[in-house]
Amino acid sequence: MESFFAQDWTGPEFAWFGTAHLTALLLVVLLNVALTWRLQNAPKKSKRTIAIVMAAILWANELAWHLWNGFTGQWTIQTMLPLHACSLLVWTGALMLITGNYHIYEFCYFLGIGGAMQALLTPDLGIYGFPHFRFFQTFLSHGLIITAAIYMTLVYGLRPTWKSLARVGTTLLVYLVIVFFVNQWIGSNYLFIAYKPPTGSLLDILPEWPVYIFYMILIGLAVFLLLYLPFAIKDWAAIRRERARAAM
Repeated sequence: MESFFAQDWTGPEFAWFGTAHLTALLLVVLLNVALTWRLQNAPKKSKRTIAIVMAAILWANELAWHLWNGFTGQWTIQTMLPLHACSLLVWTGALMLITGNYHIYEFCYFLGIGGAMQALLTPDLGIYGFPHFRFFQTFLSHGLIITAAIYMTLVYGLRPTWKSLARVGTTLLVYLVIVFFVNQWIGSNYLFIAYKPPTGSLLDILPEWPVYIFYMILIGLAVFLLLYLPFAIKDWAAIRRERARAAM
């Protein structure tokens, strides 16, 4: 048990797209398929129970992450404030699951799926491979952020609009500016806009600071548009059908 939580982990290091990584990604996919397939037509009470359970797991998992950093002497305001997008979405995403708040949903759909997906594909795990606590904590946290947004979409029937995309994009730009100054004030690197993270990530293929920040914004916009594409196609098809009926 001590080795499971050990700071100086001597087990296997995390390997991108190794067996453990691919298995974790597959389990995230299966979780989403199972929940949406089984619960779309389930009673309202069952849907809410699952939503509350997911919210509790998100909060408990994040609390465990903070406690682990505290007990291992790694908790600092430079790294542990809930200012990274996914850290913020853990708390707000759980609140969305409990309350069904639509405005939180907008952010969880665009920023949660887009951001957590990148974190799942290129997790910042360093030496902590399977079966360390950090491995499970990372995939559980980011996997449930994605699951929460998909669950509210396919099980509860929520959906984003063009206005949602505009609100999320505008708010995120303002948030970037705020976090930039917070980083300058306390010497942190929240949102990775002060410098590229030392561990490998997609940012490694982008130009150096500060130019890569603008690329991040453009990539984020492209991801948001891609996430909205299914709804745009659905709306376009509905308009076509309506026009066809009107012309008959």
